[in-house]
Amino acid sequence: MKLRFLDRENEKSRLLRAFSSRENTFCCLYGRRRCGKSRILQEALKGRKAVYFVCDEREPALQRTALASAVAGMLPGFDRVDYPDWNSLFERWWKDAPASAVMALDEFPYLVKASPELPSVLQRLIDQNRRRGTRLVISGSSQRMMQGLVLDASAPLYGRAQQILHIKPLGAAWIGKALRLSCSSEQLKAFSFWGGIPRYWELAADYPSIWPAVQELVLDPLGVLHNEPRRLLLDDLRETAQAASVLSLIGRGCKRMSEIAARLEKPATSLTRPLHRLLEMGLIRREQPFEASQRNSKKTLYRIDDPFLGFWFRYVEPNRSRLEGGQLKVVARGIAKDIPRYYGEIWEELVRRSIACLNIGGIEWLPANRWWGAGVDKKPIEVDIVSASADGKSLLVGETMIGLSTQKIERTEKALEQKIKRLPFSKVYGRIVKRIFVVEKRNQRARSTTLIHAKEVLRVLR
Repeated sequence: MKLRFLDRENEKSRLLRAFSSRENTFCCLYGRRRCGKSRILQEALKGRKAVYFVCDEREPALQRTALASAVAGMLPGFDRVDYPDWNSLFERWWKDAPASAVMALDEFPYLVKASPELPSVLQRLIDQNRRRGTRLVISGSSQRMMQGLVLDASAPLYGRAQQILHIKPLGAAWIGKALRLSCSSEQLKAFSFWGGIPRYWELAADYPSIWPAVQELVLDPLGVLHNEPRRLLLDDLRETAQAASVLSLIGRGCKRMSEIAARLEKPATSLTRPLHRLLEMGLIRREQPFEASQRNSKKTLYRIDDPFLGFWFRYVEPNRSRLEGGQLKVVARGIAKDIPRYYGEIWEELVRRSIACLNIGGIEWLPANRWWGAGVDKKPIEVDIVSASADGKSLLVGETMIGLSTQKIERTEKALEQKIKRLPFSKVYGRIVKRIFVVEKRNQRARSTTLIHAKEVLRVLR
């Protein structure tokens, strides 16, 4: 099922403005696979004179033949010539293409991998034909290569692009529309499995409910997404074993660098680079307690930032042998017992991301963190949500819950009050605002001024 075009209007409008220029236009889109780069290109090219070409891993001569054939749809006879190199092909394109024509090269890193000289060829032609008005767009899932091509000051194409668009996963607000889910708890469950990747949503939309889709697409060894993490890592890493090992350990609960290093039997210093690369790729995130110094590595935790990868490394990777052995139903039953805890962790992170966009108590809040450490009574304490107001005068303290009965609401409010009294920094702020963030209430008659529901949280996560 093909989803309707969601949210990417800003990216599309930027491309359209670039295409309206009278001079040469060079644009670049990059981001992890299946985020919708190709769809954005196709939407922006509608109604235009354009050549859209998907690059692959064939030899350069075969790629040139295929591209010439695609160009021939606009310029008849273009494919009757044998082009011995990329320079001759693109020189003719710049000479013969209509002034407003667009050439879009999707998965461009495949071409560069086989023909390293290509960026220099394009750089020369872009500079020489600046007033021709021809448009060139490149796109790629290898974030490392795409950044190196256009953001590295030593790269031939550096400084040539009018638009450099980093295409990220969609926000949680869109999954309800994509999968036609009106219930907040169902939206949370779906996002916990698929994250913000539109292609995963398309695949899941062909199933009657969430869990059958997960079993067939992810758990089943024949499923389309069963080996997705490996393909994702191969896009950006020459060697994937260490990155996969780090993700596996984080997925299983090792959050500190020292823990990860000990399990890998390596010095912690050897993990600095692979952790940094995973951070750059947006696959993991660093978490520190509220008001902690960024330099305090002892308090830093690492978590998988993508829900799909979080689910895969938590439940699929440890059970791959059993799944390959045909024990899918047994594994699924085991997952079902733990999955509510996983939903709770995803919900907690979504709430933190929403705080800066929610006007709680008529106050503008900064991005939220967790807080953990010793309270004023020297006993350990953890709080799900802590944020300071933009003016530094108020403190927001909150807890997250999946479902609450009236009795549970009252108990949680009292527990939150006690935690606030024990926080070592609470007296610094003139006003304390407390909130409980809940996905659903089992008793709809329950009323509390401290409650914020999932509908409000998901609405702002765009």
